[in-house]
Parts: sequence; structure tokens; C-alpha cells
Amino acid sequence: MASSSDSPRVRQVRPATEGWTQKKDAEGRPLLQFASPKRGKPPVHLADLTPDERQTKVKDLGMPGFRAKQLEKHYFTHYTNDAAAMTDLPASGREELVAGMLPHLLTEVKRLETDRGDTIKFLWKLHDGALVESVLMRYPGRITLCVSSQAGCGMNCPFCATGQAGLTRNMSAAEIIEQVVRANRLIAEGGLGDPRKLGHEGERVTNIVFMGMGEPLANYARVMQAVRVMTDKKNGMGMSARGITVSTVGLVPAITKLANEDIPVTFALSLHAPDDELRDELIPVNSRWKVDEALDAARAYFEKTGRRVSIEYALIKDMNDHGWRADLLGDKLNERGRGWVHVNPIPLNPTPGSIWTSSDQATQDEFVRRLEAKGIPTTLRDTRGKEIDGACGQLVATEDDERVAAETPPE
Repeated sequence: MASSSDSPRVRQVRPATEGWTQKKDAEGRPLLQFASPKRGKPPVHLADLTPDERQTKVKDLGMPGFRAKQLEKHYFTHYTNDAAAMTDLPASGREELVAGMLPHLLTEVKRLETDRGDTIKFLWKLHDGALVESVLMRYPGRITLCVSSQAGCGMNCPFCATGQAGLTRNMSAAEIIEQVVRANRLIAEGGLGDPRKLGHEGERVTNIVFMGMGEPLANYARVMQAVRVMTDKKNGMGMSARGITVSTVGLVPAITKLANEDIPVTFALSLHAPDDELRDELIPVNSRWKVDEALDAARAYFEKTGRRVSIEYALIKDMNDHGWRADLLGDKLNERGRGWVHVNPIPLNPTPGSIWTSSDQATQDEFVRRLEAKGIPTTLRDTRGKEIDGACGQLVATEDDERVAAETPPE
């Protein structure tokens, strides 16, 4: 498979699991879980509802509809679901209203910090005991939160710790939003450094990346409800859609749906290999939708929205980091035009039990050089949080996490 431009002794490592057993279907293919297992649903929350539905529910709870607007302000702007803090609501019935509209969703189990306090990983316990993680990162001029959209993941990618765990269930829109609200509360309280010294007093999360646990487009309706709440300037969080990145391993029909939403989020395709032979093994969903189909859908997203697409590419030593693959990727992207795409190579973050590791620096540099030589804008990403297992592909609930979670009472 190596081209003449590469050394004839180039190594080709095939994907294989070590330290865990990949789930297979009856035909022996990697199992893909698109449907969420049946579990008890989380309580319905204000963030799960449209503005009109919120007013209706408030009325059902015995209050006038305008109280919904007050609850929105407390939750989305002041980051609280504490009834005692909502003194603009009538004392009589306030506790019942808040409990009915803003039920408890996440219990913080563990918090880990790194990068001199600029990166924080949260472990959350959901109402049914399922565990998810999110990662908060301060960068110059912005604060990014990596959110989970599912407990576990059903895409079964062998190099990703989350994929090794399988899919526990989809998260509700409100469980996704609650991760943002809790991060904003921490920022306001100085947990990411004094906002007045590092930024400004009203500082909050500016960027969202759906790159935590789960395949966002496999939980499409709830992820889109969460995005609408994030971007709603009148009844939601008022964030910029351009600061929200939705990623996928390549669920082509859902990419097409996303393009038609008329919400200009940033779209990221986790490609990791430009050839079907390797990608079939590396990304099991490639057995449904091939590389060219995924790239065609990504290009169509650009055509529809005018938003430049990101291609995510984890560089794995001797597996997908060959120079000829950089050339092939560049050629495939250029076949679909210029100026529509940006490539983010990411040195692989190791996971427990895996023999795989990131490419060496010279190989990374050569991969980037080849893409840039073909006119492809390319940025090598230095991922945050590796030492706390908070970087891309490292989010997973360990046995120790489960033990601590079992001992953590609800908040």
C-alpha cells in the first residue's frame, strides 16, 4: 500500500484491541449501537422544553406563564436552580415550581485539575447512576467546554476509551445543558481563576465542543435541542453558533440533516484515515458510509452553510501517519474544491490497555508538511488534559470512578 514517495520499509500496523474485547455482531463485525438502551428517563427539565412548552408547564404547576421567563434568567444567566436564591418568585409555591421546572440532574463525583488550573475534568453521576465526563479549558481569549452527549458510546472505535465502554444511554438535552450551566457557575465562583484578573467579571464558557463521551449525531434530536437552547438569545444561553462544534465519526444522513437546520455551528468530521481499507477497521461505522460519502456530506455542509469544515485526524504511530496517506487525504479534499476545509491532526492520546501510541514529532511534522504542500490549511492540535485522562479519546468511567460514584450521595 505504500507509495513510491515513502520508504519501502514503512511499517503498517493494523488496528487490533489489547486489554479489552471488542463487541461483535452475529456476523463477526464490530457491533454498532445506534439505538439507546431502554433505561429510566431523566426528569423533564426546563431545558428540554420549547419556550411555549415551558409556559404551559409553569401554568400546570399553578403559576402564571410569565414565571417561566424568570426561571430562564435564573438558570441560564445566574446558573442557579436554588429556590432560595429566587426571591422574585412568590414564596408560596416557589419550592414546588423550581422542583418541577429545574429538577436535579447531575451530581459531581470528582474534579481533577491540570495545566496550572487551566484545565478541569468533571465526573458527573446522572439520576440513574450512569457516569459521564466533561472538560473545561481556559485558553487565551476563550473558555472551551468539551461536553458529553451520551453515557458511553456505541460506535466501538478500538482506539477510543469511551468506545471501549459501549453505549449506556443517550443523554437528555437538559443533561447536556446542565454541564454548561455547572461550568459557568464554577467560572463565576472563581474556580477557573479570578475572572476579574484573567478575563472580566461576567466571564463564561464561550466555546462548546461536542467531543466528550458519545457520538453526538447518534443522539440527534436531544443534541439539537441543546444547541437551540445554547444559541437562543431570548429564552436560552445566547451563545454564538459559530462557537459550537458538533463532531461525528461519519453518520452521513445525520450530517445532511444538520446542514438543513439553519444553525451555523462548526462541523467536524473525525476521519482518522483517508482510505476505506484502514478506516473500515479503525472506525467501524465506515462499514455503513465510506470515506468518500462522508467527505461528500462534509462538503455539502460547507455548501449549505458557508461554514468551513474541520477534519479531525488522530495520528497513530505506524498505523495511519504515513506520508502517502497525507497525500491521499490532501488529494481527496482538493477534489472537492478549495477553501472549504481545515485539517486538525491530533497526536493520539493513549488509553489503558492499548499498545498504540502517538506518532513521533518528525512524522507529525511531515504529515502536516505534505498537507500544506497541497494547499490544505492544517493545524497540529496539542490536546489538553492528557495527564488527567481528559484529552480526546480518553474519557471513560473507570472502576475507581464507579466506586467513588457509588459512595457519592445526590446533591
